[in-house]
Amino acid sequence: MHLPNLYHPHPPLTDLQWHALLPYVLPRAPQGRRIRDLRARMDAIFHLAHTPGDPWRSLPARFGKPDTVARFFRRLTHAGLWQRLLTDMADLAPTHPLRQIERAICRATRRAARLGGLALLVLVRRLGFRSALNGPPWLLPDPDLSETLRHAPPTPREPGRRALREHLRTLKSLFRAAAGRRRIPRTVRLAWA
Repeated sequence: MHLPNLYHPHPPLTDLQWHALLPYVLPRAPQGRRIRDLRARMDAIFHLAHTPGDPWRSLPARFGKPDTVARFFRRLTHAGLWQRLLTDMADLAPTHPLRQIERAICRATRRAARLGGLALLVLVRRLGFRSALNGPPWLLPDPDLSETLRHAPPTPREPGRRALREHLRTLKSLFRAAAGRRRIPRTVRLAWA
């Protein structure tokens, strides 16, 4: 199945957006030296985030070496950049510069989901940034099991095996839904993007 290219390239960050984003970005490499082209690297990350499924090596040459940008993205993800951005963005006014690039941040967070793990997924769900999920919510794990099970029907009041069996079947389906799917087909992930 071939999906049409519905993706639009990310426009470069404006000065106002860059100054709002700058406090969150790591300014130094692990060796301690300053990174000169931070803004270009963030533009590269947002550019690639707007073309889901594309590998890092497909990054245009104007953004620099793909390996360097990919390494920087991993460092940012492990440093918790996307969690901090989403947490702060949830409380910002709609006119704030970070809210202007919310789509780019959510798409980059979606790309970071594999590295960020379940903790990132839980945060995205709790904050309500559905566009930052890397698949349909009903196919992804729901670690807030207690909230899901709170809506479960109460224990059957009528005695009998049939009522108890039906209740156990309902609980089993809730647990299965909370665990999510092991694999989400690529076509579903791309369609969700």
